[in-house]
Amino acid sequence: MAGSAPDSGWLRATLEMTVLAALTEGDRHGYALAQRLGDEGFGTIRGGVLYPVLNRLETEAAVSSAWQAGEGGPGRKVYAITEAGRRRLDEQWQSWQRFTTTLDGFLRQTMEDR
Repeated sequence: MAGSAPDSGWLRATLEMTVLAALTEGDRHGYALAQRLGDEGFGTIRGGVLYPVLNRLETEAAVSSAWQAGEGGPGRKVYAITEAGRRRLDEQWQSWQRFTTTLDGFLRQTMEDR
C-alpha cells in the first residue's frame, strides 16, 4: 500500500482487528506480524504495542500460540487465529463498516456545507 502510515491513534484503535485479519493468512510470530502490517503501509509497529494486544487476544481465546524452534537462534512464539477469533474479526469488521459508512456520510455532508 502506498502513502504514509496512518495516525498512531487510528492504528491503536484498529490494531486488534488488523492483527486478527493478518492471522487469517496464516500463523505468524510477532515480528512477522509487524513486518506484514508494515508492508501494507501501517508503519512501524513496536513490540510494546503489538505484544500486549497478542497477549490479550490469547487470554481471550481469539488466538492460540505455540513455541517453534528457532533456526540457529532462540525459539519463537507463533500465533494462530482461533474460530472464536474469526467470529470476533467478523463482528469487528461489520461494526467497522457501519462506522466508516456513517463517518464518511457525515464528513461528506459537513465538508460540502462549509
